Amino acid sequence: MAKQLQPKPDWIRIKLTTGDNYQDIKNMMRSKTLHTVCEEARCPNIYECWANRTATFMILGDICTRACRFCAVNTGMPTELDLQEPERVAEAAEKMNLRHCVVTSVARDDLRDGGAGIFAGTIAAIRARLPFCSVEVLIPDFQGDEEALRIVMEAKPDILNHNIETVERLSDRVRAKAKYRRSLELLQRAKTMKPDIPTKSSIMLGVGEEWEEILQAMDDLRAVDCDILTIGQYLQPTPQHLRVEKYYTPEQFAALKEEGMKRGFSHVESGPLVRSSYHAHEQVKSAKSRKEEGVSTSS
Repeated sequence: MAKQLQPKPDWIRIKLTTGDNYQDIKNMMRSKTLHTVCEEARCPNIYECWANRTATFMILGDICTRACRFCAVNTGMPTELDLQEPERVAEAAEKMNLRHCVVTSVARDDLRDGGAGIFAGTIAAIRARLPFCSVEVLIPDFQGDEEALRIVMEAKPDILNHNIETVERLSDRVRAKAKYRRSLELLQRAKTMKPDIPTKSSIMLGVGEEWEEILQAMDDLRAVDCDILTIGQYLQPTPQHLRVEKYYTPEQFAALKEEGMKRGFSHVESGPLVRSSYHAHEQVKSAKSRKEEGVSTSS
């Protein structure tokens, strides 16, 4: 018998706000031929974030060389590399007068460095125009290439973000080509290269994981000294993607936030509509103040 689709619960509510700020951001992205993960991945928070003049830039085009079963980004073989993209991202960030800028990308397994050089160039271009803007990068795994990671870390992002996405048992089924242990190794290497740069990762719930497996994933992240964790509900973007196995309640998300904080993360953002870059600037401030409190308490 076919598995019954679960109806969306009441707490999965998307706030539709399409005022002047939303239109300004949309028009700016079009005029500079830029992509955002907000649109390409069908993020449920796009209306709220764009209304607040925040967006996550997606560099290296809009075609991903992988086909993860949870992700709505187009897949295929990219045909070009835009070397002017970093400057256009920086121009848009300057026009938005951002204080915190998040930059992510599609996976570009077709490129020798996986796109690491474009990430580094984007960080540098934003810093040149907005010296007081913090820059967070959400990177792919670069197929485990340590030198590609080093290129990004040498550009000194303010936060290095790489998502494990799900628990270890489900990783091969949910993610294309990515490996759970390889993702943990990337986060560990990032800390070894630049110990002072905070690292961050994300888990989505509702694809068949068990509660204890979520806690184990938290422990695995803390074992590689990951600082910030975001936890959100998986929402099926199209009928061709993975089905939602379970909707977690706001109370369960609150309990997981508590579990994460007990384990020593400097910040945990946990809720049904939370995504990796949701309230990213607030995450940075919270994590920084908690770390400073930890230092002053131990000194």
